[in-house]
Amino acid sequence: MKQRMETSLIHAGVRDGYANKKGAVNVPMYLSSTFHQESIDEFGEYDYARSGNPTRDALEKAVAELEGGVRAHAFSSGIAAVSAALMLLSQGDHIVMTEDVYGGTYRFVTKVLPRFGITHTFVDFTDLAAVEAAITPTTKLLYMETPSNPTLGITDIRGVVTLAKQHHCLTFLDNTFMTPLHQRPLELGVDVVIHSATKFLSGHSDIIAGLTVTADEKLGQDLYFIQNSFGNILGVQDSFTLLQNIKTTDVRFSRSAESAQKIAEFLAANPLVEQVYYPGLESHLGYDIHRSQCTSAGAVLSFRLPSYKAAKALVEAMKIPVFAVSLGGVESILSYPAKMSHAAMEPEERAKRGITDGLLRFSVGLEHVDDLIADFTQALEIAEKA
Repeated sequence: MKQRMETSLIHAGVRDGYANKKGAVNVPMYLSSTFHQESIDEFGEYDYARSGNPTRDALEKAVAELEGGVRAHAFSSGIAAVSAALMLLSQGDHIVMTEDVYGGTYRFVTKVLPRFGITHTFVDFTDLAAVEAAITPTTKLLYMETPSNPTLGITDIRGVVTLAKQHHCLTFLDNTFMTPLHQRPLELGVDVVIHSATKFLSGHSDIIAGLTVTADEKLGQDLYFIQNSFGNILGVQDSFTLLQNIKTTDVRFSRSAESAQKIAEFLAANPLVEQVYYPGLESHLGYDIHRSQCTSAGAVLSFRLPSYKAAKALVEAMKIPVFAVSLGGVESILSYPAKMSHAAMEPEERAKRGITDGLLRFSVGLEHVDDLIADFTQALEIAEKA
């Protein structure tokens, strides 16, 4: 019987295997760095925990099931997952990457990969013609982030996949903002899906974790080789915590997304706010494309105030949200991309991407939406006088 995603989120990784051998509802934590072998000639499934651990294995099987893939790998952070996936490339390879990308990914691509002879071109991925024009004979990868961070740009996933197949390129997609609950990149032909599981999949601001998922077994094996070689694995306790937190993704995300829509509409109507970036608004340039490939507008929005002074005043006046790096928690998180998520990006590069001194990003949590709107109301009044 085919189950809906809401059901799979609860039971993936638990119904079969380690937990049910003893009837446990939850997967046990196998806190062991090494495993006894019965024979000198034939080793068991696990030998050393860097190479494999039953708890992490249960998490990886669950995530592969949720994304509709065949192999998943759990890493020590989201950027560790991004970095491992990019290390599938070789000297002389070229990447075409969305210009509106997470600052840590930008740093790795611009500061680390060139040392290994891997080049890149940043392109506006909302423009398929620009993407195609950037492809060269050495291009091996088209890298997407949709919705993008922090201005929520929308990429036509099907269109990019078509280009990639025409030019014999791989496609990677960062699915952090949408989760497998609402966006299914592998089903649209993407080769590798990446998550900062720190965010919505964990959802409690309690662990750091990254994930990759592939629909191709060989590609999955290649990623495992990179993971095992570099050793950037997710620890046992964090693997257990992530498995537990994934179970509530639907209820958390659905409530936050419902509130995000109301907050986006409220901010769009405020005269001090110059622009709201949220794919649930019909005014968003990617509104139709997003609806064609995703079942939610998400729980993250960004908005632009006229100046740094106004942004500073609003941040300091807000009472409810945490002012912090990251997103996707049960608590609302207000961020300042220029000094937080995209601090690694040069000022001129931020400016090209619309990351202005007045831009703020808001990850909507589970507080009552009326309380959040009331908090914004009083803070905007103060910001307007700044």
